[in-house]
Amino acid sequence: MPTLAIGMTLPEARLSVMTENGPGLVELTAKLAGRKTVLFGLPGAFSGTCSTIHLPSFIRTIEAFKAKGVAEVFCIAVNDPFVLKAWGDATGATKAGITLLGDADGSFTKAIGMDFSVAAIGLFGRSSRYALVLENGVVTHASIDAPNVCNLSTGEALLETL
Repeated sequence: MPTLAIGMTLPEARLSVMTENGPGLVELTAKLAGRKTVLFGLPGAFSGTCSTIHLPSFIRTIEAFKAKGVAEVFCIAVNDPFVLKAWGDATGATKAGITLLGDADGSFTKAIGMDFSVAAIGLFGRSSRYALVLENGVVTHASIDAPNVCNLSTGEALLETL
């Protein structure tokens, strides 16, 4: 059962990001502090629906989110920063301004109750699909998709909630 809920403060997490000097870590709480942000989670870089529906929906809507006062849009995936950098470059997400953060060990994803595994196809500790609007790290809007679905957590669907 997901623990994500409106009014929840996201837990502290150290997530990976690719910097100009190579891989680095960021403190999630510090990135969210004092501003309105959007954060969405998905199963993984270069996977089908993530690459063709979920991430592109936020590339299309990032400017509309900014117009509504969103300071930054974050994508969290259970991947390493090297894979996320390559995916961000390949999809145009980085150029669009989406910050790709890696939850390489899945600890943040587990802490918010959004992890799942499908051993038969090699997916272990991946993230279910969700999208959040946050004010100072507190969830003000939450859209969580059912397994194998990507409709509530798209950029367009989340934008409609604002």
